[in-house]
Amino acid sequence: MAYTTTAFPDGFLWGASTSAYQVEGAAYEDGKKASQQDIINQNNYRERGFATAEVTSDHYHHFREDVALMAEMGLKTYRFSIAWSRVIPDGTGAVNPAGLKFYHDLIDELIAHGIEPIVTLYHYDLPWALVERYGGWISRQVVDDFEAYARLIITEFRDQVKYWTTINEQSIIVQYWTQKCYIPEEHRDNNQLRYQINHHMNLAHAIACNLVHELVPGGMVGSVIGYSPIYPLTSRAEDVMAAQNAHDLRNGYYLDIYFKGKYTDSAMAYLERHGLAPKIEPGDMELIASGTSDMLGINYYASECAKACPDDGTREMRWNGVNLTGKKGDISGFETHPGFYEMCKNPLLDTNDWDWAIDPIGLEYLLRDIWMRYGKPLMVCENGLGAFDMLEADGSVHDPYRIDYLGRHIAAMKRAMDYGVQMLAYCPWSALDLLSTSNGVKKRYGFIYVDRTDDDPRECRRYRKDSFAWYRDVIARNGAGLTL
Repeated sequence: MAYTTTAFPDGFLWGASTSAYQVEGAAYEDGKKASQQDIINQNNYRERGFATAEVTSDHYHHFREDVALMAEMGLKTYRFSIAWSRVIPDGTGAVNPAGLKFYHDLIDELIAHGIEPIVTLYHYDLPWALVERYGGWISRQVVDDFEAYARLIITEFRDQVKYWTTINEQSIIVQYWTQKCYIPEEHRDNNQLRYQINHHMNLAHAIACNLVHELVPGGMVGSVIGYSPIYPLTSRAEDVMAAQNAHDLRNGYYLDIYFKGKYTDSAMAYLERHGLAPKIEPGDMELIASGTSDMLGINYYASECAKACPDDGTREMRWNGVNLTGKKGDISGFETHPGFYEMCKNPLLDTNDWDWAIDPIGLEYLLRDIWMRYGKPLMVCENGLGAFDMLEADGSVHDPYRIDYLGRHIAAMKRAMDYGVQMLAYCPWSALDLLSTSNGVKKRYGFIYVDRTDDDPRECRRYRKDSFAWYRDVIARNGAGLTL
């Protein structure tokens, strides 16, 4: 029987999301210096033809227009990130007044339109100066430098920002570390560094949580995890156990840190057995345990599937592949941990063009599971469908596939709420088209079409997609009338 949503609770925050390097552009303007994503995306352009981060959607110069469009859509909140290298261009030292002014102007504009800001402190774009100086997140020095940056930002905006998120998608950074961090060639075979980087981020996360609690009266803070529930391929006990192992290493390993202040025992046992465990210094775990999270942001796009992977000596450990073309079936492979689990395609689910399973019920499942385990308020900080949208001659963009995807996911979220899950916000990816981390600008997510190509930024003119009007209507109805 179809499920139809009733209205969401009063005060529920309907929103949308972006991140700084993916939407702002102005990568070297008004005192900003390079981030590691500026360098990574320059390489992507040379190697694959994907757009650089120099212009992206030119939000830096269009933010007032963009906020007006958000207000027209009816958004109650906007989740965005602050570019560290825009406000402290060298990562440490002198603060860039023009960079701070941009974010003051943006937040002022949001508040003037009745839109609640949700600020992410870090979304992949570490200042390049810190990569050059000591290797970025590879070095523990970054933790101290992040603390100084976080203290500056939280102090600067504490009177206007209630909701803070710390570091975006640590789990995804571990899986796709050369896309999310600049990793020199000489380190790319050292997979222990994936988990060392994550440990440094856990320290930084705890510090940021403590700073919000110290500096923001009534503030709420938490991380944002990239999360996929993991199903067993079959009901065979070996596949069920593989799915449990995959959950523990890919999901629990991060959530237990945020809410229990400890690493998941089974995941750590696996990492230690294979020489992948992070080096933990005296006092680290006490600091991590002190950084209490008030909430959790969840980025959900797809569920995943796992099967048994016997360690017969013929398979090597590897991490998830990626589809760079947008042609179904072009994914470069699946994550394999011999003796623990192997990820695989779920034969019961359709995928998008980039081989991501389309699974609205997976969102309901993960929300209920996380709520049951930890009992903390949740917000969806990303959820969306990347697609090859087409701008018609009359300026229209017809995206019924996105409307169907988002509508069913919102209904799944509401059904989880009907079973007791406390949700604060829904912020789909993305407010407007932007630079996809691994696929350029041709993979579009936004409610607002930005007219540019990977090769030519043009004028970045904005056009409302059909999903823009649809989402405006969903918000006006406070989510009532959607079906799953």
